[in-house]
Amino acid sequence: MNEQLLEKILNNPVIPVFYDDDLQTCIAILKSCYAGGIRVFEFVNRGREAKANFKALLAYKEEHFPDLSLGIGTIMNPDDAERFIDLGTDFLVSPIFNESIAAVAQKNNILWIPGCMTPSEIAAANLAGFTYIKLFPGDTLGPGFLKSIRPVFPNIRFMPTGGVECAADNIKTWFEAGVSSVGLGSKLFSKKDGQYDLAQIENNCRNLLAWATKKGT
Repeated sequence: MNEQLLEKILNNPVIPVFYDDDLQTCIAILKSCYAGGIRVFEFVNRGREAKANFKALLAYKEEHFPDLSLGIGTIMNPDDAERFIDLGTDFLVSPIFNESIAAVAQKNNILWIPGCMTPSEIAAANLAGFTYIKLFPGDTLGPGFLKSIRPVFPNIRFMPTGGVECAADNIKTWFEAGVSSVGLGSKLFSKKDGQYDLAQIENNCRNLLAWATKKGT
């Protein structure tokens, strides 16, 4: 299962990262991203409605977007990992590396993308058997950091979150530095007059996928 999902991420290397308390807003965002070509989506465990909304989004995507992989992010402890695995998440993402979360992921044979900031953290995650790493915070580390350490970790795939922009040059810089995918939060979710601009979000997704897969200009 993990290998198939990893291959899917490599082929669809833009992952939106989103949370809202309002379920209808979450569904509208999911629909816009899917219309823009997104096939891997990360909802985050960052609010009081995270569990309920994630459960509802899973049901919605199973009915309407069965080819979409929907995962849960901001997993900070093994209890939350177990809870969302029980709900049916396709994958887990964390801003940290934690051995107890690693054990839960391995026990359940589910893809976990741990967050790392230093070479020591990356090495610890790799030693524990994890080869897809979230670089976090990406805006602090930057493409130059990855370019410097990439030769030390030739068998690890990286996904920065934070510091990734909806701009062709920025995406090009990250992929030239050696990332395999990118995660985007607020910079992806454009607003107009205080409301999410769903048409622009769809267009953002389409452009990002084109740039990331080198099909755009």
